[in-house]
Amino acid sequence: MIKKKSQCRMSCRIVFVLFPGFQQLDLAGPMAVFEVAQLARHGSYQWRLCASAPPSVRSSAGVTWPVQALPRQCGPSDLVMVIGGDGVDAACCDTALLRWLQRASRSGARMASICSGSLILAAAGLLRHRMATTHWSRNRQFAHEFPEVQLQLDRIFVRNPARTGGQDPQPEVWTSAGMTAGIDLCLAIVSHDCGEEVAKEAARQLVVERRRAGGQSQFSPLLERQRPDGRFGALLDHIRLHLQDDHRVDALAARMCMSPRHFARCFREETGSTPAQVIERLRVEAARAALEAGQPSVQRVAMDCGFVNAERMRRSFQRVFGRPPAAFRKSRTRPM
Repeated sequence: MIKKKSQCRMSCRIVFVLFPGFQQLDLAGPMAVFEVAQLARHGSYQWRLCASAPPSVRSSAGVTWPVQALPRQCGPSDLVMVIGGDGVDAACCDTALLRWLQRASRSGARMASICSGSLILAAAGLLRHRMATTHWSRNRQFAHEFPEVQLQLDRIFVRNPARTGGQDPQPEVWTSAGMTAGIDLCLAIVSHDCGEEVAKEAARQLVVERRRAGGQSQFSPLLERQRPDGRFGALLDHIRLHLQDDHRVDALAARMCMSPRHFARCFREETGSTPAQVIERLRVEAARAALEAGQPSVQRVAMDCGFVNAERMRRSFQRVFGRPPAAFRKSRTRPM
């Protein structure tokens, strides 16, 4: 049992926004985090399940959930959290929902999304010229439909602080990469609201890491490498086999008989990533495999994988995995 402590420094009403075909785990994980935090700091969080078409919503698992109507008013003490799921494409066309999200944003409410729910925030115009992430399987769709959003392809979650000055004030906006990444996001929100100790206690109760190292690439293969029949499949194979080469955009474009600008645009539309991002990931994953296989020299691995030196490889490992190369050498299984 969690021992109740003093009041949290803020009280927050959470509006979980559901839609037909939402993913139940996208909802259950965040609810569990806030439940534990609420018990630890009594009164810090209250929540309701809402949708644009009450009184019930059917999840992708076929379970019907009772919901309330979307609140008429929101304010700075509210957190609006949009859940993801297979029904997100239809929800992006729900004009009543999108208009409500815009009003909630203008009222100063904090905005957040779990997994593919970020597409709904983007459809409402709430992520324009701001950073966001989404589930890796939606990267290409997101990049194509919302090019004005600064999509972060390998982040567990992204926080945009509130913008309070100027002619275009914007609220705080959080987006997470997937179902379980929503737990990471909510733990970060709890830490922001109630302090790090409450977040740590919630993580202990849920038996999860308080801060998970790495990004999405450690959990799922890149889509473009699973499509050898795609437009750039042969090019990616070439890069993978020649990691030491200097793969500049103009050289890659020439190999595809395309102009550099046309190549860069088509490559991003096809893969959801820039050429530089894909090359870096191919290199770090090859380097990680070499280190985990027992290659003793970090410098040698860096040279073999096209990093030029160990320091450049270290920076890439921190950017992609959130850990240095040495961490993967230590993770090797030792003989009995």
